[in-house]
Amino acid sequence: MIPLDRIRAAAERARPYVLRSPVVPLDETAWLKLECLQPTGSFKVRGFFARALQLPADQLARGLITVSAGNAAQACAYVAHRLHVGCRVVMYETAPISKIDGVRRWGAVPVLLPREGVLAWLAGRAWEQEPETFIHPFADPDVMAGHGGVALELMEQVPDLERVLVPTGGGGLIGGIASALRQLRAGVEVIGVQSTGYPSWTTSLASGKPETLTPGTIADGTTAPVDSRNLELLREVVDRWINVPEERLRKKIAELAQRAKVVAEGAGVLGYAALDDIEPGPSTVAVVSGGNLSAQLLSEALS
Repeated sequence: MIPLDRIRAAAERARPYVLRSPVVPLDETAWLKLECLQPTGSFKVRGFFARALQLPADQLARGLITVSAGNAAQACAYVAHRLHVGCRVVMYETAPISKIDGVRRWGAVPVLLPREGVLAWLAGRAWEQEPETFIHPFADPDVMAGHGGVALELMEQVPDLERVLVPTGGGGLIGGIASALRQLRAGVEVIGVQSTGYPSWTTSLASGKPETLTPGTIADGTTAPVDSRNLELLREVVDRWINVPEERLRKKIAELAQRAKVVAEGAGVLGYAALDDIEPGPSTVAVVSGGNLSAQLLSEALS
């Protein structure tokens, strides 16, 4: 697992640039951790600041490049903007237009490719031929350490925390959170959440190797490929997994907006949706990982 000292150092580097996101109650034993309120609408800024601020000056000056379904793209663009360097992002051409526009808003250049092209670019380490400095969006230990800052905050915000539900795509968020909790309070149960429309982790952990699946989910933020470097980490630190029925997600987007006045994207609502699949009682936090929801999907969900 990622050492606690590394997580604390990463969180401290990112701290001046990110929000200490609030925890709001749903009832007497359940809370929401609102990472959807971060500057770009998702937790990703934590890890990207943690990694970028660690780069030698000459590497940072080259600018940044990453690969993303959308939220890491916006985080990389925002970090580059705040640190006054250039940025390009390789993205799925099917990414929501709101996320592509978010990249452009911060002055970065989206490079749009078919999903197969994006996966080939990543698998082939094509970034080694690019002029910018590459930050891996979910398998870089310092990116994951930065995301572990969520757990450090939770230990103070919910002192009796017993269980946490974490939406999971590439594994960077849950890898950081679970590594921190294992060392801070080993009894906290860490539950990874995906949709039945893209159950990449339960499938890959069952087979013991990264499996390639075709996404069929509105939780586009969780459709990253499984990286073999994260397989053993997540096997070690995640207690169990819940695959939320895909058909439940639109309903839960609307329910969360009406009940808690929180707008979450498909990936961001997964933890909240998984509350239906666990026994009530233990103090539980559902991480709302992102809020970059298209107006069209929000309208469809509410109607």
